[in-house]
Amino acid sequence: MNNRLILSLSPHEKGSENVQKVMWGVVIALLPALFSSIYYFGFGAIRVVVLAMIFCIGTEYVIQKFITKQAVTAFDGSAAITGLLLAFNVPSTIPWWMLLAGSVVSIGVAKMAFGGLGKNPFNPALVGRAFMLASFPVQMTTWPVPLEKIWSMGADAVTAATPLGILAEKGVAGLPNLMDLFLGKIGGCIGETSAIAILIGGIYMIYKKIITWHIPIFYLGSLAVTSGIFWLMDPGKYADPLFHLLAGGAMLGAWFMATDMVTSPMTVKGQIIFAVFGGLLCGLIRIFGSYPEGCSYSILIMNAFVPLIDKYSKPKRFGAEVNYG
Repeated sequence: MNNRLILSLSPHEKGSENVQKVMWGVVIALLPALFSSIYYFGFGAIRVVVLAMIFCIGTEYVIQKFITKQAVTAFDGSAAITGLLLAFNVPSTIPWWMLLAGSVVSIGVAKMAFGGLGKNPFNPALVGRAFMLASFPVQMTTWPVPLEKIWSMGADAVTAATPLGILAEKGVAGLPNLMDLFLGKIGGCIGETSAIAILIGGIYMIYKKIITWHIPIFYLGSLAVTSGIFWLMDPGKYADPLFHLLAGGAMLGAWFMATDMVTSPMTVKGQIIFAVFGGLLCGLIRIFGSYPEGCSYSILIMNAFVPLIDKYSKPKRFGAEVNYG
């Protein structure tokens, strides 16, 4: 009889989750926002989403197959998410070749140049968006009005400023009502206009244990506190916290990009630090920055601090005294 005790390193039990399940779970969570974007922006939204996903998956395939000569994982869902999120961060009128350039930067520069999935320090879709905004500022800030409003106005093609753009140019007097922000009946990037659609997807990810609640709640809470302080100081000049939560990319960023497993801290304590400072930066950029939106840049800035946050927020090993100095 063999009575040997076999010891092995953790984990001792293999879970049912894998990269494909998690990634496609996020894609499912993004479907409400996708359907909302199609409803409000029509064929333009379909075109942008399909092209961005093809370009991102294709870029990763070409790099792995012909440049790095490694196993092809372009169809595991991670490149599809990058393409979908990049599409959600641009207007529905963006030309295809600009979308191709943004996709190549997102996958080729922000992801594959660092070694691929799990090794990139910055969120790939946000890097692509930042590149596109710097390279094509006019096209990236020309916002189509939702089809529902075009039909009601009897116009063939209408563009308008985003709510944050209106706030920066005209102040609080010309802001749209909160219900339009909540539903998505406003101009802007195709995937960030409908707060309710993003919330549904976020709740689904928490239910499926893809993410925890800490980053989105603390990010949005920090943004609300930051904007709320200035609103209390001068309500005639600064927008209220609820407006800042519903406007721009705050909801999409908090639920789907700040929570990126690769570019966010590992511990709950680290995630809270990451989210609080991210929300604070977003509010300060919106209030004092020359560009009206601050969500993308706040997340990218905090991505750079994740290794430092992980270093100082990791728990003590049981039975050991750890010196972080």
